[in-house]
Amino acid sequence: MTVTPDLRTALPAGPDLLRSVFRQHASGVAVITAAGGAPVGFTATSLTSVSAQPPVISFGIGVGASSWPTVAEAGHVGVHILAEDQADLAATFARSGADRFGAPTRWTEGPEGVPVLDGVLAWMVCKVIARVPAGDHRIVLAEAVCGDLPGAGRPLLYHQGRFNALRD
Repeated sequence: MTVTPDLRTALPAGPDLLRSVFRQHASGVAVITAAGGAPVGFTATSLTSVSAQPPVISFGIGVGASSWPTVAEAGHVGVHILAEDQADLAATFARSGADRFGAPTRWTEGPEGVPVLDGVLAWMVCKVIARVPAGDHRIVLAEAVCGDLPGAGRPLLYHQGRFNALRD
């Protein structure tokens, strides 16, 4: 069904419009981790494949995020693709003030000291190659160094402010 937009009702651009529009956009859910004095991590729905050769990804992080000071200095980050049954893990890494690496989160110190989460669909350790200013965020570009596809199943999605699963 095609709907012609009514341009007379267009809203002015701003944070509320951006959030409302992107609630309509379903995205995959990832957790980004980094090593520092203590490990840090956060839930990201902004993960993007940038280049296959070399293998480069990007993600956004707010400069006010508790993980930002560590990510700002990290040489490497972990990228974890979550499975549809990992909404609780996604919520833990999205929650401010949560003990993200305490029980029940299972993880191992991986290559370059990066925390690697157990039980995810796929993970990579990536070398940070750039941090690009973008408003109140930074876009981090990172090149994959190694990774694995240990999990089976379907990905976790984020849509309309909630974690969801794919439907057939």
